[in-house]
Amino acid sequence: MNTSGSGEIVQFDNVGLRYGTEREVLSDVSFTLYPGSFYFLTGASGAGKTSLLKLLYLSQRPSRGGIRIFGTDAITMPREKLPALRRRLGVVFQEFRLVSHLSAFDNVALPLRVAGFAESEIAKPVADMLEWVGLADRMAARPATLSGGEQQRVAIARAVIGRPQLLVADEPTGNVDPDMAVKLLRLFEALNRLGTTVVVATHDVHLLKKVPDSLIMRLDKGRLSDPTGALKYPPRRSGAGPAGNPS
Repeated sequence: MNTSGSGEIVQFDNVGLRYGTEREVLSDVSFTLYPGSFYFLTGASGAGKTSLLKLLYLSQRPSRGGIRIFGTDAITMPREKLPALRRRLGVVFQEFRLVSHLSAFDNVALPLRVAGFAESEIAKPVADMLEWVGLADRMAARPATLSGGEQQRVAIARAVIGRPQLLVADEPTGNVDPDMAVKLLRLFEALNRLGTTVVVATHDVHLLKKVPDSLIMRLDKGRLSDPTGALKYPPRRSGAGPAGNPS
């Protein structure tokens, strides 16, 4: 594995993960994620996709092996440094995890407020982002009044409002119809064209063909394979997306 620090977003080196005394759910997992690339992480239910994503977004530490994120050793990093590193990540959870008593606008604004942005700096970027995901007319709505697809789009907007360097999405299309699934993928593609590295976990093999330039990493019983050469540096993609987001 290349550890020269030449711009890799993430490096896993022979990572293993087990919960308690159970058998490993991930074994000898090694890969590199490069800037500006779009990855699908696929595999059957129970293959270990969610466990791998938890390692990626720093909610879980491995049982063995090495992980570097943004050039930082995620294993030995002091816990007090985790919040700053996590602000460079965007996470779309399978179950949305929206704050039920907050409007769509306030859910999306939450990461900016936590990061210390003034209210005068928040209104336009949040409005632009909600317009970008097609929810300009639902800004005041609370999660309970939104459809599953609308909740997922709010969750995506919240995950990307800070323009993360790495976006991790766990089965983001699992609760929406096929047409909405394609629309959500187009949102991820637009963010990717801005330079964000995107990792989408899915068991839906039909989605893999919807992003032609994507790379595929496949998990099978906790072991990773690389059918599209995802360990090789792909060309960086460029383009445009929503305007006015804080950098």
